[in-house]
Amino acid sequence: MTQRPLVAVLFGGRSSEHSVSCVTAAGVMNEIDPNAYRLLPIGITQEGKWRVVNDWKSFAFDRDNMPQVADNQTEVFVSPSRNGSLVERDAQGAFTDLGSPDIVFPLLHGKYGEDGAMQGLLTLLDAPFVGPGVFASAAGMDKHFTKMVLRAAGIPTAEWKTVTLTQYNADPNAAIGSLQELGLPAFVKPSRAGSSVGISKVSDTSGFKAALDDAFAHDTKVIVEPFIDGREIECAVLGSVNDAELKASSPGEITVSGDHEFYDFDAKYLDFDATTLTCPADVEPEVADRVREIACQTFRAFDCSGLTRVDTFVRPNGEVLVNEINTSPGFTPTSGYPFMWEKSGLPYKDLITELLKIAVEDHKRSATA
Repeated sequence: MTQRPLVAVLFGGRSSEHSVSCVTAAGVMNEIDPNAYRLLPIGITQEGKWRVVNDWKSFAFDRDNMPQVADNQTEVFVSPSRNGSLVERDAQGAFTDLGSPDIVFPLLHGKYGEDGAMQGLLTLLDAPFVGPGVFASAAGMDKHFTKMVLRAAGIPTAEWKTVTLTQYNADPNAAIGSLQELGLPAFVKPSRAGSSVGISKVSDTSGFKAALDDAFAHDTKVIVEPFIDGREIECAVLGSVNDAELKASSPGEITVSGDHEFYDFDAKYLDFDATTLTCPADVEPEVADRVREIACQTFRAFDCSGLTRVDTFVRPNGEVLVNEINTSPGFTPTSGYPFMWEKSGLPYKDLITELLKIAVEDHKRSATA
């Protein structure tokens, strides 16, 4: 009898989005078909230590007690050899061979997770994994290079300016003066952070310093964009880099209420009453088609595979601008990416199974290329 494939799910990690990753992983692992796959839940502590996590079912969003992978004195070691096994050391120092995963499902967010670092390790290990590869992950995580790729591909996006911490420290007044040319209001964002961490809206010139200080606390590179008068419309793309045609979901619209000026971290994950994702979005059919078209073009421009969520602005005149690409989107059952697919006729469990199949097929194709 053929043994069921072993799926290693990676979560947690050394980023400010550690807790988001834990909750995402719990949602996915709860839906992986146990009759078709064996599960290996591997959490990464905020210090970077890998360990098997068996209590993942308890992970949930709680403002006062956000989940995390705690150090329990055990550790999982990764062999750099091709197809190497994972080995666990228990608290007493004994070692257990965990085997070589047949598929890896990285559900890590932010730095060291969706920025190409983990994808590079998995590529080195020759392990099939869910999601885009090194380039797409690295470029998609860096908002400056996201803009550069979009611009080079002829995909419409808002204007922006980039400032590094070195440039800012050398002459803060000159840096702020340059940023003011974009107009106000403006948004100040860490270039390589996700989940709206460190993002501020600046409505007058005096607000730039505090906004930049906050952003630089999360990254040494910051981008600034002008306010866009438009609706926030998202689209989920599914498919392989080898597919002649990609699948794009019905677009969804994000609306934020209450005390939130924009779609910030609290609105995304903690204040559930403040955010509504409507899918299908109430837009004209030609606008929905244009969003799907641009989302697929963006997927291709970054050489993505598996999954990607493309966030756009739709202006009052119907113009569509790409805001961001998310190569490792939130994946809890209520997150935007799976929600849009659910509303498009693809249930959460089936979506997960499809992504696992794409990972295997992509790996087979790359091995024979």
